[in-house]
Amino acid sequence: MNTITQLNLPTAPLNTLLGFDLETYQVPLEQLLPSKKVQDGIISTHKYKQLVSSIVEIGLIEPLSIIQPDPAKPEFLLLDGHLRALALKNLNISVAPCLVAKDDESYSYNHLLNRLSTIQEHVMIRRAIERGVPKERLARAFNVNLGAINRRVNLLKGIAPEVVALLQDKQFTPDVTRVLRHMKPARQVEAVELMVASNTISVAHANALLKATPPEQRTDTPRAATAKAPPLEQIVKLEKEMNQVHTQYKDAENHYGSDLLNLVLAKGYLAKLLANEAVKAFVDQQAPEILGHFELVVNTVSMEEAVEQQQSVDVVLEPKAA
Repeated sequence: MNTITQLNLPTAPLNTLLGFDLETYQVPLEQLLPSKKVQDGIISTHKYKQLVSSIVEIGLIEPLSIIQPDPAKPEFLLLDGHLRALALKNLNISVAPCLVAKDDESYSYNHLLNRLSTIQEHVMIRRAIERGVPKERLARAFNVNLGAINRRVNLLKGIAPEVVALLQDKQFTPDVTRVLRHMKPARQVEAVELMVASNTISVAHANALLKATPPEQRTDTPRAATAKAPPLEQIVKLEKEMNQVHTQYKDAENHYGSDLLNLVLAKGYLAKLLANEAVKAFVDQQAPEILGHFELVVNTVSMEEAVEQQQSVDVVLEPKAA
């Protein structure tokens, strides 16, 4: 690697597609100028602590991305890697490996980044262990305990191949597959398809689907659960209700954009309408309950707030209606 204070990079041919210089340079951190502000309190997050543990255990994996705005000055603009630079400074490391960009396109580094999926992480951990890396060292690198590494190693144990294919590029906690192991393969596939369709691959969702799974489709048959198993009619009813909720969720998701646009238009119109004192006084005199709803729309910030406020208004008005 090379240590630099100034760069004289050759002009690239017009047909080149390379976004960086081919060399990796060791650049003093004091010469890096941030292009954005690091969020307050970031050093207390799990992501930052995991990054620090990884650097301490195996070093910095991904170089920083920089550009030199003025070749006559020794400063470099940091395009990507602000959190890594902060971790290096806090570890009293004075220089960092850097890739020198040819264009200032800082938006592309994170927006076009493909995050490592949970199954890809599982494969990498198993491969590292097979090559002789101790589990304890992996635990230190990931800033987790040994049990978390074991759960990642056994992530796909008892999981149907069709489920693995569905989750190949997804991110989820290892506890999701722990719940899926209590289901038979066909039910596993059905449950994962429902979670993927609703974009909620979580332990809570998996547990709900497990409770709605008929005994004959489960691999665990505790005696107490078998003795007090709910009637088949209740299970069928619960599955129908879950399917209805899923249908309503997809319908709301499809209409969210148009509903939000209507809310914005209505809010603007009613704001101008209520700005007229004569109109506001007339509505207040003739239909005060309608005026309350108008003011609710005007003061609404988001769709979620509109629903919550509407529910609170209904609760308040219900005794009066009775």
